Amino acid sequence: MTDLETRAAPSRAGALRRAAPALAGYAAVRALGVLALFLWSAARDKSAYTLLTARWDALWYVRVAELGYGYEVRLANGDVHSNLAFFPLLPWLERLVAAVSPLSYADGGFLVSLLASLAAAWGIFAVADQVYGRRAGVYAVLLWAVLPVGIVQSMAYSESLFTALAAWSLYAVLTGRWVTAGTLALLTGLTRPVGLAVVAAVWVAAVASFVRDRRTADILGHGRAADLEGDGRTADFADDGRAAGQHTPRDPAAAPGTHTRRVLGMLLAPLGTVGYVLWVGHHTGKGPLGYLDVQAGWRNGFDGGYAFARFIAEKFTSFPAALAGVGLILGVASVIWLYVTGVRQRQPLPLLVYTGVVTALALCASSYFGSKPRLLLPAFPLLLPFARSLVGLRMRRSAVVLGSVAVASAVYGAYWLNGSGPP
Repeated sequence: MTDLETRAAPSRAGALRRAAPALAGYAAVRALGVLALFLWSAARDKSAYTLLTARWDALWYVRVAELGYGYEVRLANGDVHSNLAFFPLLPWLERLVAAVSPLSYADGGFLVSLLASLAAAWGIFAVADQVYGRRAGVYAVLLWAVLPVGIVQSMAYSESLFTALAAWSLYAVLTGRWVTAGTLALLTGLTRPVGLAVVAAVWVAAVASFVRDRRTADILGHGRAADLEGDGRTADFADDGRAAGQHTPRDPAAAPGTHTRRVLGMLLAPLGTVGYVLWVGHHTGKGPLGYLDVQAGWRNGFDGGYAFARFIAEKFTSFPAALAGVGLILGVASVIWLYVTGVRQRQPLPLLVYTGVVTALALCASSYFGSKPRLLLPAFPLLLPFARSLVGLRMRRSAVVLGSVAVASAVYGAYWLNGSGPP
């Protein structure tokens, strides 16, 4: 181990100790959710493990891992469901686990999801801790765990893997680790189409950082010029004030090599999404827009929310359905309110960009309306206003609130997965 690694190891261990309460709480909530699922499934003579690993999207990922791309299902109405709609990182990891262990592809998906959910919880804590402090970080993780759709975090789906990569990429952006941020953004682009949200966050943050550095350099330059003019010396001679025996404070982001790393991070960020989309276009023979054709085969696309609005409006044609329509309106309004609250609380720009893109893509997709809560699962910065509110409560009261929601979430998740449709 090098001296640098020796110095870094205690720091990583310290970070893990700092996140330990959040991770322990997260593990407890998820264990409760899985236990409720197993008890509910047993009462209905179903396999909870099958629900977690071998139904709906999980089956499609396993088929990619086992057979590669090219599998499709042609429906009677002419729709074509192709496995090209599913991005490759999770199947690659399932194949890797199966190659180095006796586990099946489905088992590998469950293991990857389990580890990724813990990594996601740690990443969410790191982001919230960086912005609002440790207690807010703990509450942010617990709130993410107790979401009504939280059981998806334990399924062999890609949401946990994506959220882990996205959270750590955003943390890298917030701490100025541009190459790490770009690399993780690249991986999110190989995980889900919404990886574009992480790419956008990296790019916008990088451009804002360039602008900020330029302004800082101009201010410092003007200040040095004024000082040197008063001393009767030229800026060239001063060399950042060192000739005068002075030290000029610098923004860490402006350190030598930072600009290069920032540009490299920006270049790396979109490669995952762009690479896969171009490969699909080549594979289908339909060029750069081939992936859109694949999504169209699933009747999925982006229409600005028109189809979703129609779906909600149709609920008001009868009284029982109207209650669901009211619930949907309240849900959408709550999401928008949380985002606006984050803006008002001046969340860092990368978080706002990321959350805005994830939310827009989820709410404005033209089909799979029942899956929208699951599609919003990676938008964890929406929970930060709630986390900040819980910080102001007494520990006992916040424990009662979160404990009650955790139980309700566990019961709902068990009921939800034992239903007839996909989550």
